[in-house]
Amino acid sequence: MPCLDFASLTRFQIFSGLSQGLESSVNADNWVSSTDIPLIEHKSEEPRMREAQLGSHTVRSHGITVARTHMRDWLILLLLVVLEITLLAIHPFYRFVGKDMMTDLKYPLKSNTVPVWAVPLYAVLLPLLIFIAVYFRRRDVYDLHHAILGLFYSVLVTAVITDAIKNAVGRPRPDFFWRCFPDGKDVYNQLGNVICHGEKGVIREGHKSFPSGHTSWSFAGLGFLSLYLSGKIQVFDRKGHIAKLCIVFLPLLFASIVGISRVDDYWHHWQDVFAGGLLGLVIATFCYLQFFPPPYHAEGWGPYAYFRVLEDSRTQVTIAVVPQHDQNAGDNRDEDGSGHGFMGLHLAENPDLRREEDVESGRG
Repeated sequence: MPCLDFASLTRFQIFSGLSQGLESSVNADNWVSSTDIPLIEHKSEEPRMREAQLGSHTVRSHGITVARTHMRDWLILLLLVVLEITLLAIHPFYRFVGKDMMTDLKYPLKSNTVPVWAVPLYAVLLPLLIFIAVYFRRRDVYDLHHAILGLFYSVLVTAVITDAIKNAVGRPRPDFFWRCFPDGKDVYNQLGNVICHGEKGVIREGHKSFPSGHTSWSFAGLGFLSLYLSGKIQVFDRKGHIAKLCIVFLPLLFASIVGISRVDDYWHHWQDVFAGGLLGLVIATFCYLQFFPPPYHAEGWGPYAYFRVLEDSRTQVTIAVVPQHDQNAGDNRDEDGSGHGFMGLHLAENPDLRREEDVESGRG
């Protein structure tokens, strides 16, 4: 057995006594335990600690603060609403439509299987109800606020891009012939372009085929909901519960059926539906990842803001527990300024322990 010199044994005894004294005094006051110090890993208690703090950030306690923090985001959201209303009032580009093109535009004029007023109900209102239900269970205002804000941005950004492309492209719908010539008598000018004599509003709507607005809105709202649910129920937790995928795919299936109905009603070509679905799903993904980690991430069940607040609270606890550095301690750091800390946090040196080392080395 190797021999220990007196100096090493003394330092070990002093350090052990100080550590036990600090832990016992802190626990005695019911202030904070060693598990709250982020510099010490406690992997088994980590999920339980984070779940325990979910109820501490409610709408009543932090709602106004969170809303003020994202005041600019809400103002930009209102500008998107104004922009969308403006795009709806603009006339689309009236593309040249010749007689030989009418072969693919003579499908019957039918009503919508999914009416326009129903789209906000299932693409916006339904996700909102689910967000509120999750809030009542977890009491996390960050999750509720960011989910609502992300959903609104997903739908409105998709709507603005969709209607802007509609007006710029001006592609005729599959039922354009009957919109242009409701009596079935087609008329063309000298250049071969159509001279429509139908209702102006119906003709105008007939030039907004690409991309599908029903489909893009559906995938923007329900796609965001699908990502949200996949994070909340932890679909990708590597435990093999594949039945969870049914919950995640259900909103996407409904959005796909809406897109198919647009082709069946002869309001859109299949390319319009494909482009609208892809557009809505991509924008929903971007908006979701602005506030939440990817669903396959270990912390995918909560928003970034929640974990950021949690780390800030742990930093404050660490500063309260660990004594402050001496003002001259910075002179002894490395030249790169990093010292011996981790993530910017440094454990303070114990002055009693350093004084004992000075005595042993002859500097006292």
